[in-house]
Amino acid sequence: MRDAVIVDAVRTPLAKGKRDGAYAGVHPVELHAHVLRALVDRTGLDPVEVDDVIGGAVGQVGEQSGNTTRFAALAAGFPESVPGTTVDRQCGSSQQALSFAAQGVVAGAYDIAIASGTESMSRIPIGSQTLVDGVRQDVTGPSVTARYAPGLIPQGVSAELIARRWGFARTQLDEFALASHQKAAAAWADGRFAAEVAPLKAARADGAVGQLETDETVRPGTTAEALAGLRPAFADPHWTERFGPIDWTVTAGNASPVDDGAAALLVTTSEVAAAHGWTPRARVHTATVTGDDPVLMLTGIIPATAKVLARAGLALGDIDAFEVNEAFASVVLAWLAETGADPARVNRNGGAIAIGHPLGASGARLATTLLGVLEQTGGRYGLQTMCEAGGTANATIVERIDR
Repeated sequence: MRDAVIVDAVRTPLAKGKRDGAYAGVHPVELHAHVLRALVDRTGLDPVEVDDVIGGAVGQVGEQSGNTTRFAALAAGFPESVPGTTVDRQCGSSQQALSFAAQGVVAGAYDIAIASGTESMSRIPIGSQTLVDGVRQDVTGPSVTARYAPGLIPQGVSAELIARRWGFARTQLDEFALASHQKAAAAWADGRFAAEVAPLKAARADGAVGQLETDETVRPGTTAEALAGLRPAFADPHWTERFGPIDWTVTAGNASPVDDGAAALLVTTSEVAAAHGWTPRARVHTATVTGDDPVLMLTGIIPATAKVLARAGLALGDIDAFEVNEAFASVVLAWLAETGADPARVNRNGGAIAIGHPLGASGARLATTLLGVLEQTGGRYGLQTMCEAGGTANATIVERIDR
């Protein structure tokens, strides 16, 4: 029976997704191509053997449109015979790319596949794909609007409703955010991220050339007082008219920043890996996706976690490390409250609030980080899960292969 193993994984350090960010001068295809080349360099892979490159991207518009993954493979120097396809499952796009790669390998459709993702939020601002001539388009249609009358809501408001439903105070959200920065800063200081990153030398938007060595949005010096001083990001009387009183607890400090970045993983079978002299790092044990309330939107990680554990035949206590995407602090806190997971096993090296959230790359980034955490701690099973716009969520369990 065929399995799916991860030979290696690599990511860029993440940069601010703004005009002054380190990658603001880098075309998204080049950003993506960088991690594909890095994966080849790290493994000795002959790209001609790649059956498919499956890449995630959310802002599929402008420079990041037109099957951007195919162009990234060509930009990386892969032979023209290597295909590529681009996935959009919103924030879970590259986690879904990993699932598709693993499923293709297990099914025998592929022998070798690359799962990857990219997002240049400095060049393709969030929400760009829904704009036409500066006008926001109705992407749900009248039937969905009628079903969830008077319509769906922004993710930030969903995060506020989650905080209200689970009774989280602003101080709890800020404390969680502070811990994320502290853990990420410590991980960088201790060298725990060194093996997973491939720094990219690039010209910034102002023409200055430099190489980003660490994640640009990690703030080692942030404090509870600094976070407490930030204003709520989504406060609007319109939403209180619809939902009733809201405490407005979500700020730029306890939510993920916008970022640029890319990540990639090499997926194959144990047999193919052995034939190439590769020692796999982990096995893709189980991968699932689920839907949930599209208004709350971000709570799908709760049923997704239950689903993947049930399908894997594992219990929560069997999982040695969790990577839960920190889109908003309230989301992870709600997941912790509902699952009962040990907080000490969650996002050990910090999460997206500190490290960053380059939408289409985040699933692959989480997987890359999760492999490192399992190796650093000697854990066997790791679980990652990702909330996604529209009320879906991916959950994936990987099993470390002891080297």
